[in-house]
This record gives sequence, structure tokens and C-alpha cells, in this order.
Amino acid sequence: MSEIIRKDVNDEWAHTGIIKAGDYLFTSYCVGNIGESIEKQIDGAFDVLEKRLAMFDLTVDSVVKIEALFRDIWDIPVMEKVIKKRFKNGKYPVRKSLQTEFAHKGGEKGLLFQLDAIAYDEKNRG
Repeated sequence: MSEIIRKDVNDEWAHTGIIKAGDYLFTSYCVGNIGESIEKQIDGAFDVLEKRLAMFDLTVDSVVKIEALFRDIWDIPVMEKVIKKRFKNGKYPVRKSLQTEFAHKGGEKGLLFQLDAIAYDEKNRG
């Protein structure tokens, strides 16, 4: 029987950055470079995602689904550019993109993008 493993836990926020349950991993609140351009924020979010996946010896190649939150949904083409750069093998995950008002937006140039993802750890299949 598999256990649930939590890493990157933040007690102040009552938040876990990545959870492994069976062969699946769930990440949330991947954000980075807040206050910078949308492209830098998307790159920063993917940096956080890659860092969290590395805690379980995985890469973005294991990502099967992305949920992208935008302050401005018309920035999707910028994300697509970053995805093409990060997923060099062309094995893109499914994705959902939503526009939202972030609770912690930090002003006009604050938080513009957040990434959540689900990954599959096929190396540990039984």
C-alpha cells in the first residue's frame, strides 16, 4: 500500500508544495518572479515546478496536466512559448487555462501567473 508523501510544506500558509499519492504527484501554487514581466513569471513558475518535481527525482517530462491561472487570459501565447521551450520532446501535457483575480496580486505589476500540475511517476510502476 502506498503512503502519501508531502514535501515543501509551509506551516504558516497551511500549504504543501508537492504531494505524492501512489504514482501521481500534485503541485500547487508554483509562482516566481512576481512583479516582473508575464514571460519571466511563467518561467519562474516552471522553475518552481521543476524544483518540486526534482524532490522526487522527476522532470517536467512526467507532467500530464497543467492548470494555468492568469490575471489576463490573453497571455496564453506567452505560456505556449515557454511550454515549447520547457517540453523539448514535444510530449506536452493536457492543460486548462483560467483567468482570475489573485488574492495576493501585489499591485498592477504583481502576480500575473500561477501554475498547478499533476505528474505521473512511471519509473515506480509496480
